[in-house]
Amino acid sequence: MSVMKLGEAMVKSSLITREQLRQALERQVIFGGRIGTNILELGIIKEGEMLSFLSTFLKVPPVKPSDLNDIDAEVIACISRELAEKYKMLPFRKDRNRLHVAMLDPREISSIDEIRFLTGNDIIPYIITDLRMYYCLEKYYDIKRDLRYISVFGKDETAEEKKPDDIKEQVLKVKEQFAGVKDREEVIGILLNETKQLASRAAVFLVRGSVINGWKSRNITVDQFEVSVDSLSIFSEVLSRKSYYRGPLLKMPGNEPLIERLNGAPQDCCMIPIHIRDKIVGLLYVDNGNSAVLDAGLGHINNLVSMAAISFELVILRKKLFDL
Repeated sequence: MSVMKLGEAMVKSSLITREQLRQALERQVIFGGRIGTNILELGIIKEGEMLSFLSTFLKVPPVKPSDLNDIDAEVIACISRELAEKYKMLPFRKDRNRLHVAMLDPREISSIDEIRFLTGNDIIPYIITDLRMYYCLEKYYDIKRDLRYISVFGKDETAEEKKPDDIKEQVLKVKEQFAGVKDREEVIGILLNETKQLASRAAVFLVRGSVINGWKSRNITVDQFEVSVDSLSIFSEVLSRKSYYRGPLLKMPGNEPLIERLNGAPQDCCMIPIHIRDKIVGLLYVDNGNSAVLDAGLGHINNLVSMAAISFELVILRKKLFDL
């Protein structure tokens, strides 16, 4: 499957923007993997949207997640562990001589022909995302996943999926909290608290002219933290691009103060600028520890940062009002 062809098709269909494709391609250079996986990890779209698009793009039906929850052992045994790992295939249903198989690339006719020959069954291919395929290969074949896939599927697989109304209600409560703040300390407190579900560590840094200082944090010590905006670092990268950074915390001189506070360099982290009237006043940093990757839902953290920025403006306007 051509990376650019798939990415361009997603842009053409308005599923993602060209800028989002650029960000995903940059991430792919660092972490590898398919472009779809990187798009999901960035939180640009949800797995269901990706699966629906891939189905249309490849003209193959998508596998339903519910079909993968409790696959019969006899069905799993139709394809050996070695072949499942080699071809990234997952049998999930058998109707007489028809074997329904989830695949990463259903266009691989040679692998389908081999499985048809070995099993004596007609193979009905379905499309599946990388993330769910690797989760299922570990679940049914004990084929261990890379760390990058564990944060996306695992703890949430056994949790009850939230209904759209529940999500809207939760977001509304957060908005009400941000709308009711009286000072900037409250704003940052809400922001750090609401990132708990997606990141085990978080910190907010203040941008003060040519210096960046630690402000408030969760599970990171940022007291008396200070770096120059001129030193090459994750901070200068975000400030110069005026956009977020997602990737490993690279070992370079400008990052050493932060790496020291984190007791190592995380393989995956994210830093998002906090804008007030086109000016970056702060930076939110999040990670899941030094040896784990972030969850896919970073889009929610981006929304939280946007809410916090508006809340900061409300604090400023309220102060101006009472100063009259």
